[in-house]
Amino acid sequence: MDSALSTVGLPVALGIIMFGLGLSLTVEDFRRVGRHPKAVVVALVCQVLILPAVCFAIVLALDLPPLLAVGMLLLAASPGGTSANLFSHLFRGDVALNVSLTAINSIIAIVTLPIITNLAIGWFDLDDSVSLQFRKVVEVFVVVLGPVLLGMLVRNKRRAFADAMDKPVRIASAVILAVLVLAILIDQRENVGTYLAQVGVAATAFCVASLTVGFFVPRWLGVTDRQAVASSFEIGVHNATLAIYVAVEILGSTQISIPAAVYGLIMFFLAAGWGIVLTRFVVRDRATGPAPAP
Repeated sequence: MDSALSTVGLPVALGIIMFGLGLSLTVEDFRRVGRHPKAVVVALVCQVLILPAVCFAIVLALDLPPLLAVGMLLLAASPGGTSANLFSHLFRGDVALNVSLTAINSIIAIVTLPIITNLAIGWFDLDDSVSLQFRKVVEVFVVVLGPVLLGMLVRNKRRAFADAMDKPVRIASAVILAVLVLAILIDQRENVGTYLAQVGVAATAFCVASLTVGFFVPRWLGVTDRQAVASSFEIGVHNATLAIYVAVEILGSTQISIPAAVYGLIMFFLAAGWGIVLTRFVVRDRATGPAPAP
């Protein structure tokens, strides 16, 4: 990938996205976890344990090349993306729960992301060519969490400004992800057809699995429909930008970022389609209307 884009563009892009996340967070979002522990715990178990296992089964079943397989597991280990809140609001999920899950999961990922990714690197025998040192990951998340804390501070001091910036930052986040995906595909243009053929099915299967597991497992365990919808989008809409950043900046491999780039192309369409299915055919308490924004 172009050096200017990777050394300047990626950190700035990730910073803007995480600052936008911070603008939507308050201390109360963390306190809320204690009032809804079951929904939070079930969603986090799905995110941290079930999804990596499902993703691992997918890459083995499809016999992906090692670098792409590691990229898929890196994506699975990434926390939910900022767009999850928007999808949850559109399709009548508990948006407040989304915000709490994003906040908690982003912190937990400091530990789980390097563990899952390093296990994948070891399994696919990439130790000599790729390494994800825990120290580097901590540095990345300091850079990531810094803008989040700044955004929370701005919201605390200038709530009107934070509310006004919510929509522009969400739009900017989507545009930034689109630019990153395009840059990766251009950088790998000689092999892009092969990569898309190899990882397109895997990324689609993983996205579908993430959305469905995120809804049905919590509901089977007694979580309310609105909370299950929130969980579905929080688990199904991964932070592809973070996965791309780690792949390119920390692992030094554009190939490893390909699954996240492909996922970034398809997840919005699949999430929107899934939301329509949920609201028309699955969710029973549709009359309650959209959850209020936190």
